[in-house]
Amino acid sequence: MIKVNGAELCAETFGERTDPAILLISGMGGSMDWWDGQFCERLAEAGRFVIRYDHRDTGQSTSYAAGKPGYTGMDLCHDAVAVLDGLDIQAAHVAGVSMGGGVAQEMAALYPERVAGLTLMSTTAITPSEVELPRPAARVARFSPEVDWDDRDAVVDYFVETEKVYGGSIPVDEERIRAIAGRVFDRTTDMKASQTNHSILSDGGEPVSRDALAHIKVPVLVIHGTEDPLFPLPHGQALAAAIPGARLVVVEGLGHQVPPPEVWPVVVPELVAISGHR
Repeated sequence: MIKVNGAELCAETFGERTDPAILLISGMGGSMDWWDGQFCERLAEAGRFVIRYDHRDTGQSTSYAAGKPGYTGMDLCHDAVAVLDGLDIQAAHVAGVSMGGGVAQEMAALYPERVAGLTLMSTTAITPSEVELPRPAARVARFSPEVDWDDRDAVVDYFVETEKVYGGSIPVDEERIRAIAGRVFDRTTDMKASQTNHSILSDGGEPVSRDALAHIKVPVLVIHGTEDPLFPLPHGQALAAAIPGARLVVVEGLGHQVPPPEVWPVVVPELVAISGHR
């Protein structure tokens, strides 16, 4: 447990502290559990010190009443830096998925000395795009089920259905998702707060500059699926184009999701390679 800015965040590490660090940042409402432990172990075995943590309102981190988050969107960025402080790490390669990719971009803009590199997965630029980008797929816009957040089975079913809606053509491993979702439920203080508070956060009044991405000087990897229904592929392409020298890796069949095991043979070597840059 790491004390940060009036809250406590739960973090877990894998590997040796002397190895280059990778900080994994989850998406909206996502606890650390969505970064599969085996995924983290593979990175650690490849010589990386891997850190995953629970955002506020997720997992074992500080929880607030549903509808009344006591923090801002920018606080999530400050929290990520505080996790590094709590582990006495000066700089890390920061890898974020979806909203976590936005947090990673904010870190690079506001705390450049703490970011050794970036991997941005299934996300979009935090600054305005020069081109018109496609809207989410209709199936995402229609997906708003009623869920009894106190019912473990209902919550697990919800996460399985979410994976199907947001995923691509890679078949969903229901057994794996149910196991992760069960851990999420069991570790979360308030499921309703975890799944609703992030979506109503104010920005915190500290916007980054419109040209912030153009000033990023560290190595950047953009990983985007061909079948992302929330941020279709042009979002990833535009993001990579906005950051000088960014490398874009397009993953066939991947949707809007934390990389599942089927794509680890692509994602893990790419992440290991770029996080080794000093």
